[in-house]
Amino acid sequence: MLRIGAVSKRFGTVTVLKDCSLNIAEGEIVTLLGASGCGKTTLLRCIAGFWDAEEGKIEIDGHDVGDLPVNRRPVGVVFQSYALFPHLTVARNVGYGLRMRGVPQSEIDARVREALETVSLADFADRYPAQLSGGQQQRVAVARVLILQPRVLLLDEPFSALDAKLRGAMQVELRQLIKRLGLTAIFVTHDQEEALTMSDRIAVMRAGRIEQVAAPDTVFDHPATAYVADFIGTSNFWQAQASGGQVALPDGQITDTDISGPVQVMTRPHNLRLAAGDKGPWRGQVSFHRTVGALVEYHVEIPDGTTIQVAAMRQERTRPWQAGEVVSLSVIDPSYCAVYPV
Repeated sequence: MLRIGAVSKRFGTVTVLKDCSLNIAEGEIVTLLGASGCGKTTLLRCIAGFWDAEEGKIEIDGHDVGDLPVNRRPVGVVFQSYALFPHLTVARNVGYGLRMRGVPQSEIDARVREALETVSLADFADRYPAQLSGGQQQRVAVARVLILQPRVLLLDEPFSALDAKLRGAMQVELRQLIKRLGLTAIFVTHDQEEALTMSDRIAVMRAGRIEQVAAPDTVFDHPATAYVADFIGTSNFWQAQASGGQVALPDGQITDTDISGPVQVMTRPHNLRLAAGDKGPWRGQVSFHRTVGALVEYHVEIPDGTTIQVAAMRQERTRPWQAGEVVSLSVIDPSYCAVYPV
């Protein structure tokens, strides 16, 4: 449906996109995820037509849109600031694009009503943006795009202006709306939790390149590179030696790899278990713990000075491990340990 083929973009002598390729299927929600300055918004703007790519091709439904101006591309953009006109009512904001296209007023009125019903704002048509909550303003911005019937919906950090509680609710609401309408969407964010919540697939970007494209569970459980592992969620890393297709873990277990020589091993805090005493081969001393909802998070300092993070369900123990207690660590499932070349 949407094909991005080897797209590169430069500003002067600075290359901000480097050979980015991505295929997105009909009805799929794909998130461009990365730190500030990684190129995700630049790629979105190239798709929208605000900026031209120096190299590569962007196709929608098999048609090259690279030479089409913004107003002729079958895309709709929801901006970070929502970009609502403060002097126009909700209805006139939503119908603005149709008026610019010369659509008859009777048709505009009907389509505005339909768009506002779609985003559950049918009773807010005569209000002004300043009279709306942040979540309602976002829905108006979405309705203004939906009324133009785009083939692809582009969302540039649409939740950044919302507080944490509303942000979580709007993530679920917007994903459900996109799926109900069968839209294809590209979502830009630097927030890992948003990406994991919103996406069918995540494209993790770094320094203008796409490091990994996969389903959220795959990106989290099996990150393709050490950068992805470190950027998504919390990770524990340690050095090891690989030989014969295997790596010995600190607790004596084995995990498989196709890498030989010095390696870096990663596992998530929830893939580690603590036990009492110093009898095991991998042991340390609890330096910190805190309760976060149903989880207890521990910091365990091992003899080489490294701090290992462990996450355990609160009901596993009647009393959390305390700072100063000596514990043994073990890996719950070696297949969830990732191995990277050094």
